Amino acid sequence: MLLAIDCGNTNTVFAIWDGSKFLCTLRTSTHHARTADAYFTWFSTLVKHYEIDLDITDVIISSTVPRVVFNLRVFADRFFGCRPIVVGKPECALPRQPRVDEGTQVGPDRLVNAAGAYDLYGGNLIVVDFGTATTFDVVADDGAYVGGVISPGVNLSLEALHMAAAALPHIDVTKPQKVIGTNTVDCMQSGVFWGYVGLVNGVCDRIRAEYETPMKIIGTGGLAPLFAQGDLLFDEIREDLTMHGLTVIHAHNKKG
Repeated sequence: MLLAIDCGNTNTVFAIWDGSKFLCTLRTSTHHARTADAYFTWFSTLVKHYEIDLDITDVIISSTVPRVVFNLRVFADRFFGCRPIVVGKPECALPRQPRVDEGTQVGPDRLVNAAGAYDLYGGNLIVVDFGTATTFDVVADDGAYVGGVISPGVNLSLEALHMAAAALPHIDVTKPQKVIGTNTVDCMQSGVFWGYVGLVNGVCDRIRAEYETPMKIIGTGGLAPLFAQGDLLFDEIREDLTMHGLTVIHAHNKKG
């Protein structure tokens, strides 16, 4: 079985893949000082609730936080006896190489999203990922990542708003009943929700116009279903797109 690990700036996700489906998905906060032993204690304790035999033979890692990779490597080697594949490292082959400016280092999460989206939906895609940052990844007709857009994430924007304006409270992200708020919370919720709907629709429209080819828009990340209520023109929503992309890249490396 394959253990796929996606380490983002905020959360780290572990998922066990049996070759045809994910048996379980576990989530923890990202912390660079967490040791291999601490990862295993947390992981093995939670997996018991799923009654899964921990017959892990392979591990693949995507991490936007370089400092956590060492301990995750030790975790894979010490407890599963395998050398993990790390997306973005020279030894990790990609189904398609990105076509970007020379010297540009593309985030592993974006490479993984491109691989997963192309496997599921074909090419000419815009992948909108609602993570710590809200990213737009453009996938060409042959599956290559060819660039995109990075903007502040929803929760990052909310935190910055609260920190810069002490009188404004922390709020949950939700679709407001109306655009014009009549109290502080409603005003903030409207600004965040409809502001991001406008951002996503506007950026996708401009990408489509510049690309000059019909494109599907794929939404992913935990907030994608919420924002789809705001008339975002997603053709598909796939919350586990990144984890699926990890299985695609792992299979590609095993073929080689």
